[in-house]
Amino acid sequence: MDIILLENIEKLGFKNEVIKVKNGFGRNFLIPSGKAVLATESAVKVLNENLRQQEQKDSKLIAELSKTAEALPNLDIKIKAKVAEGGTKLFGSITSSQFTDALSALGHDVDKRFVKLTAIKKLGKYEAEVKLHRSVKISVPFSVVSE
Repeated sequence: MDIILLENIEKLGFKNEVIKVKNGFGRNFLIPSGKAVLATESAVKVLNENLRQQEQKDSKLIAELSKTAEALPNLDIKIKAKVAEGGTKLFGSITSSQFTDALSALGHDVDKRFVKLTAIKKLGKYEAEVKLHRSVKISVPFSVVSE
């Protein structure tokens, strides 16, 4: 089932994005709660026209986010974590909150809901997928070091 999101939903998509979801999830949760509408032909045409007009307004924002997107991969991001004595295994795991806190310390604010991390339970180098905007997605390298 194709739907149009009416708001940003974590791990699903951004506002005004056409996505495919399972029928029950769309019909029983997203549409009745007002978070999405059914993506009919006419609704998609209206959405495309609105997005075209909005794109002109967002061009300045996208240019600013693109500068941020160019700067983030060049940063030396290190997240400190506690490890078992003499080993590389972490106590717990690294979360998107810890990643965004490390970015904030370097002067870049990113919403933690739009950071995607794999399960990180050891010291080493990793990459995080960061969505700054619907059209601006980047991979940001970082390393996990012991405290």
